[in-house]
Amino acid sequence: MSDSLSSTFEELIGLNYQLYNGLFLTLPLDAVEKTGLLLPLLDAACHDGLDAGKSPDSIIEEFFELHKPHFKAQEKINFLFKVIQYVERQVVLVDALEDAAYKKMHQVDKLKILQSVVEKVESEKLDKEFSEVLKNFGIRVTLTAHPTQFYPGPVLAIINDLTRAISRSDISAVRGLLQQLGNTPFSRKEKPSPYDEAVLLSWYLGNIFYPVMGQIVDKLASQYEQEIAQNRQLMTIGFWPGGDRDGNPFVTVAITRRVAAKLRYSIASCYHRDVRDLKRRLTFTGIYDILDDIEKQLHDELSESNPVYCLSTEVLIAKLNAIEKILVEKNQSLYLDKLRSFRRKVNLFGFYFASLDIRQDSRVIHRALSAVAEKNPDLISAMSELSEPQQVEQLFRVSGNIDIASFDEAILQDTLKSFPVISDIQAVNGEQGCHRYIISNCHGPIDMARAYALFQLCGWQGKPLSVDIVPLFESINDLRRAGEYMQQIYANPVYKKHLSERGNRQTVMLGFSDGTKDGGYLMANWAIYRAKEDLTAVSRKAGIEVTFFDGRGGPTARGGGNAYLFYAALGKKIESNQIQMTVQGQTISSNFGVKPAAQHNLSLLLAAGLENNLYDRPERELTTQQSQLIQTLAEASLEKYESLKQHDLFLPYLEEMSTLNYYNMTNIGSRPAKRGDSTELKFEDLRAIPFVGAWAQLKQNVPGYYGLGTALHAQEAAGQLEHCIQLYKDSGFFRALIANSMQNLAKTNFQLTRYMEMDERFGEFWKMIFAEYQLTHTMVLKVAGQDFLLQDNPRARLSIELRERIVLPLLVTQQFALMKIHELRNENEALIDDYEKMVVRSLYGNINASRNSA
Repeated sequence: MSDSLSSTFEELIGLNYQLYNGLFLTLPLDAVEKTGLLLPLLDAACHDGLDAGKSPDSIIEEFFELHKPHFKAQEKINFLFKVIQYVERQVVLVDALEDAAYKKMHQVDKLKILQSVVEKVESEKLDKEFSEVLKNFGIRVTLTAHPTQFYPGPVLAIINDLTRAISRSDISAVRGLLQQLGNTPFSRKEKPSPYDEAVLLSWYLGNIFYPVMGQIVDKLASQYEQEIAQNRQLMTIGFWPGGDRDGNPFVTVAITRRVAAKLRYSIASCYHRDVRDLKRRLTFTGIYDILDDIEKQLHDELSESNPVYCLSTEVLIAKLNAIEKILVEKNQSLYLDKLRSFRRKVNLFGFYFASLDIRQDSRVIHRALSAVAEKNPDLISAMSELSEPQQVEQLFRVSGNIDIASFDEAILQDTLKSFPVISDIQAVNGEQGCHRYIISNCHGPIDMARAYALFQLCGWQGKPLSVDIVPLFESINDLRRAGEYMQQIYANPVYKKHLSERGNRQTVMLGFSDGTKDGGYLMANWAIYRAKEDLTAVSRKAGIEVTFFDGRGGPTARGGGNAYLFYAALGKKIESNQIQMTVQGQTISSNFGVKPAAQHNLSLLLAAGLENNLYDRPERELTTQQSQLIQTLAEASLEKYESLKQHDLFLPYLEEMSTLNYYNMTNIGSRPAKRGDSTELKFEDLRAIPFVGAWAQLKQNVPGYYGLGTALHAQEAAGQLEHCIQLYKDSGFFRALIANSMQNLAKTNFQLTRYMEMDERFGEFWKMIFAEYQLTHTMVLKVAGQDFLLQDNPRARLSIELRERIVLPLLVTQQFALMKIHELRNENEALIDDYEKMVVRSLYGNINASRNSA
């Protein structure tokens, strides 16, 4: 299969890239300087120069001396900006080629993983068991607005059209689209607002998720109609733009309301289109008039600036049930499948389309509650003298109503308003429209109790709290204590009553991104795995079904990678009745950007969860010895990572030698690059995205492997490497960890920054990182029994190789600009400004090339 996939990749992507790139480079986009014709020469100079040990500034200057000796400094800068623009568009071409080849490269038609599960159920006569699983199981994919998607809307549309043109081998159309691409700007003049981000992501809702989720459910319903009808949570979408206010001062309650209205408008638009299609077929007496009435109500809702919402999910389904009754009794069930298909979509999406999550940092919630207590001592008595458990008890007994308008500070007022706005959204979009309050940086029961108290004080007193309070555990310490935390809060009678009203279900979010930033790659993944086991045990003992919501980023260093392998590797000690995960940035476009990709990836998630709940597979359970070995590896890895993190040069290296400080200058996301407004860079305030992204831009990818090589080498030195090799063979979880680290290593290129080896201040620090990279590279190959990275995954390996090759001139240009900034510091402010803009522009293409680098 490996050789077959390699040849398929070369045929569908490699050769076609050469064909279409040759066409692209000759387009009249830059007739004066002929950048397109010079780009292959620069590409060769970069590869050959780095192989020869040359520095990026030497490579660039020698290129100009050879090909443009008359260029002055500003002309060189202008040319390099053109190079960046060309490389950005070459990356788009690869995106479109891979999207066009998705079904063949991923063998979608051959594998049909979800269909295979159903067929296996039938052959093993497990229909009854499968039926029970289907009634309760669910997946949720939550789209976030984190700033890792650099393509503006017009470019995404071109990629979509380009993919279709490539699929039908329409060279004329491809040429026109490539020329359009060459003249379409990639950068934004202004940062998008949170609402802009919501509008951009809503394109995926209507054009991808709505039809694809409908198709998947229709397929399952052909054999399990009743079970599908009973389970409205089988597949749902979560939504963070406009609700996630953690460290984002631009998200306000007004934005939250506007996004909620946009979500209702988007699903109503989909329903309106489908109802019009139904009217073309169901032209029968008694039916047509009902459909006509539904269409008019939807039309009125979509047309008015201040709409009156006449339709609810229950009302619409009741009307569709009435139509079905007439259709069956009087019209020979004509087009019944079409009607039922539409009703299933209504069942899935209601009038909310995607659930809008509200998220806020625990420190902000704490500050808001303190401000309330200061103004309302009659409602909240002084707690400074109480122990934390006593504070928790008191907070769960708080009641009353506060005047939110009396608070002047914007962030406090917005935080307080975010509690009652949930009730308003539920009144229009339904309860599923907004039903979770996520506490990031949660440190246990005290933070959950503070949120509960604010709900009671901000408009919810006296009515059932139809909201799930979701702790987000992120630090290694909080992950280790997560089970203990939840055991304590389950014992509180007020919270226990709240959970009983919520179906005795508790959602817990686990942060891969900040966990990796805090404890390194191996320890973060192991700490989350152990936290899930602990949380499952204490929840089952308390009679609570725990749902794990995984905060997975794009790169494997932030929880990304193959989701199917990850979830399929979980055993029965980890609750998996629900699979919930965040998807962000380029991962949205790469995994869900085209319908075949979306159908394949959603089916994989369903299959992983259904299999986990259906089958007892002892091989998925880690033995005591295996757990002890991973624990030993994780602790050794953490020690190595901590030594790096505590190094005096750790933050200065990132600030001075990487692109860390340039993330805030990109107009790609509404959220600042760090929490708080302090001018001093503090590690705890640094967001995971720019942290991981800065290492990725350096092509050093530290968070994705650092410490792993040292941990494995220690086992080798102790004569225990065979145990690690056996663990790799026996444990799907450990295999996934090694495979994901290989992806990080494959995207690493220390040749790019070898010049830092000679730096007076940072030279030894660079050598330390490089040594760990080399050690990890050697050790993972030994453990996996492979001759080169990703030997068993040619699809990923070849894609990475192609993208890394294309983006190299851009990376060399970025390093050249950084070197010039250091060289010209305090000398030529005008040129420094140009070089800083060059660094910012180079971020775009590199992140898009990696598709999951930030």
